Amino acid sequence: MIRVNDRFDVAWREGMTVEELLKALGFTYPLVVVFVNGRLVPRQAYATFPVADGAEVRVLHMVAGGQ
Repeated sequence: MIRVNDRFDVAWREGMTVEELLKALGFTYPLVVVFVNGRLVPRQAYATFPVADGAEVRVLHMVAGGQ
Protein backbone atom coordinates (compact mmCIF):
# COMPACT_ATOMS: atom_id res chain seq x y z
CA MET A 1 0.00 0.00 0.00
CA ILE A 2 1.21 3.50 -0.86
CA ARG A 3 0.10 6.48 1.20
CA VAL A 4 -0.33 9.75 -0.73
CA ASN A 5 -0.67 13.17 0.92
CA ASP A 6 -1.72 11.51 4.18
CA ARG A 7 -5.17 11.05 2.58
CA PHE A 8 -5.14 8.41 -0.12
CA ASP A 9 -4.13 4.76 0.01
CA VAL A 10 -3.19 3.22 -3.32
CA ALA A 11 -2.65 -0.49 -3.87
CA TRP A 12 0.98 -1.10 -4.78
CA ARG A 13 1.95 -3.27 -7.72
CA GLU A 14 5.28 -4.49 -9.01
CA GLY A 15 7.11 -1.92 -11.12
CA MET A 16 4.88 1.02 -10.19
CA THR A 17 6.37 4.39 -11.12
CA VAL A 18 5.57 7.93 -10.03
CA GLU A 19 3.89 8.57 -13.39
CA GLU A 20 1.63 5.52 -13.00
CA LEU A 21 0.77 6.53 -9.44
CA LEU A 22 -0.23 10.03 -10.55
CA LYS A 23 -2.43 8.57 -13.29
CA ALA A 24 -4.04 6.12 -10.85
CA LEU A 25 -4.97 9.01 -8.59
CA GLY A 26 -6.25 11.15 -11.45
CA PHE A 27 -3.68 13.92 -10.90
CA THR A 28 -3.69 15.67 -14.26
CA TYR A 29 -2.46 19.11 -13.24
CA PRO A 30 0.71 19.68 -15.28
CA LEU A 31 2.73 21.41 -12.56
CA VAL A 32 3.21 19.13 -9.59
CA VAL A 33 6.16 18.39 -7.36
CA VAL A 34 6.50 14.84 -6.04
CA PHE A 35 8.40 13.57 -3.01
CA VAL A 36 8.78 9.86 -2.31
CA ASN A 37 9.81 9.10 1.27
CA GLY A 38 10.98 12.70 1.60
CA ARG A 39 13.10 12.60 -1.56
CA LEU A 40 12.33 15.06 -4.35
CA VAL A 41 11.72 13.23 -7.64
CA PRO A 42 12.84 15.20 -10.72
CA ARG A 43 9.99 15.67 -13.20
CA GLN A 44 11.98 13.99 -16.00
CA ALA A 45 12.21 10.85 -13.82
CA TYR A 46 8.46 10.40 -13.16
CA ALA A 47 8.16 7.72 -15.88
CA THR A 48 11.01 5.64 -14.48
CA PHE A 49 11.22 6.42 -10.76
CA PRO A 50 9.97 3.37 -8.82
CA VAL A 51 7.56 3.68 -5.91
CA ALA A 52 8.13 0.95 -3.34
CA ASP A 53 5.43 -0.79 -1.34
CA GLY A 54 4.81 1.16 1.85
CA ALA A 55 6.12 4.44 0.41
CA GLU A 56 4.96 7.79 1.71
CA VAL A 57 4.32 10.10 -1.23
CA ARG A 58 3.63 13.83 -1.20
CA VAL A 59 2.21 15.50 -4.32
CA LEU A 60 2.12 19.28 -4.31
CA HIS A 61 0.38 21.38 -6.95
CA MET A 62 2.40 24.41 -7.96
CA VAL A 63 0.17 27.45 -7.99
CA ALA A 64 1.23 30.96 -8.84
CA GLY A 65 -0.52 34.01 -7.63
CA GLY A 66 -0.04 37.66 -7.06
CA GLN A 67 -1.36 41.03 -7.87
